[in-house]
Amino acid sequence: MKRVIVARGGKRGKTAGRGGKGQSARAGNKRRPEWRDIIKRLPKLRGRGINPQKGFQEKPVVVNLSLIEGVFSANDQISPAILVEKGIVSTWSGNIPLVKILGDGDITKALKVSGCSVSESAKAKIEKAGGTVTAMPSRVIEKKLTEAQAKRAAAPKKEKAAKPAKAAAETKKPKAEKQAKKPAKE
Repeated sequence: MKRVIVARGGKRGKTAGRGGKGQSARAGNKRRPEWRDIIKRLPKLRGRGINPQKGFQEKPVVVNLSLIEGVFSANDQISPAILVEKGIVSTWSGNIPLVKILGDGDITKALKVSGCSVSESAKAKIEKAGGTVTAMPSRVIEKKLTEAQAKRAAAPKKEKAAKPAKAAAETKKPKAEKQAKKPAKE
């Protein structure tokens, strides 16, 4: 049986078969990992996008009354889903977008608007034509209180009665008086 020669590409030795000379054997050897170079090539994400002042809330799709007047008939329902069905508004990534109805144009038909935000001028024109505008539901989720928190919130707050200055002075006695009242130990 042949004896295993150490560090000749065999099975033993600190750097047997691993190289380990050259740059890796010199002082000050600091090579970056390859994956770090890949990460450095990716663009940085700064703030909220291109403009750091840009809001997170999605902007609604604007629909004018003049367009609604031509598409809908009297007593029709108007909602974002119906506007998508009629082809007035398109979906964003398969989702029905927020819709805002503006008062540009005139309307003569009574329409029932729900699920859309409506400008003041558009609301006045729709109601003048005999239609109705249902308030858009809030997207803010209200925090629900527990029973104990609700009781505390509903209970009237008790005000602390202020002690008169004279009564407060009488309750505090000097130490000398307290010691005088104690019987002397024998």
